[in-house]
Amino acid sequence: MSEITAGDFRYYDLRRRTASDDIGALFPDWQPGDERVAVFTPHDDDGALGAGYSMLAAMANGAEVYVMVFCDGWAGYSTPEEASGIVALRGEETLEAYRSMGVPDENILRMGYADFSVLPYIGWHLDSGKLGTIANVVPTLRRLQVTRLLIPNGYREHVDHEAVHRVGAFDGPQVGDAILAEYGRAKPVRSFMQYAVWADLSPEDALVSGEDTRVRANRAIVATPKVEDAVMEAVLAWKSQGQVIEGLVDQRAGRRHGDKWLEVYYSFDPRPLLDYGPYHKLIETIA
Repeated sequence: MSEITAGDFRYYDLRRRTASDDIGALFPDWQPGDERVAVFTPHDDDGALGAGYSMLAAMANGAEVYVMVFCDGWAGYSTPEEASGIVALRGEETLEAYRSMGVPDENILRMGYADFSVLPYIGWHLDSGKLGTIANVVPTLRRLQVTRLLIPNGYREHVDHEAVHRVGAFDGPQVGDAILAEYGRAKPVRSFMQYAVWADLSPEDALVSGEDTRVRANRAIVATPKVEDAVMEAVLAWKSQGQVIEGLVDQRAGRRHGDKWLEVYYSFDPRPLLDYGPYHKLIETIA
């Protein structure tokens, strides 16, 4: 397969109706040579399935990409005979898959939570006496000096996807806060984006923007066929997942855009500030 370059991607701001060959349209204030993108993937294959294009685009534009796999894969088997060795097998397949996309083995981080079980681990100190997600995530993101976060769709997709979405949206902004100094310091994450594996995104942004609620994403990438081929090569490395993701692989045909391929995202602000201006104006009309 020929090398993927920055020229294999075109970026769209779907709210402003603009298109650009500059990755800054996807990741605002992109700083070449100083970008580290972390992909939060609930299950090992979700990141490739939902955010594969942006991962490849980031690397083609000089960024380092990290894949943080939250679940251990213990439930990802289709026959009883596979159960005992599935975690180790999924680990090997995950390395092979992301390696094929150009992600170094050392950049694939396994967080170790059991499938279907991330939600009760959200927080720091848990009633069980164990440490929760924030004790794992914030020190890791600070150590890596992550500049961008790609997190899963939190809207009606999967309980682990919703949980990891919350981790990204709420733990991620803590990275740049002046707290927990013993865990290092880092600049705030520059941007946050959601990717969808199979379910539609929340209609919130479309409603607030007065847009067609069938167009819920606000960013998009249109990529050349070799980008889709690279993602599919990675996805097919999860041989143990063949039956599980068969429908997701078939669904990818809907991404075809003429002779190219489409991937969509929801760029969002995890800490939107309260604007008192409209309230002052409203109160003046009432008074």
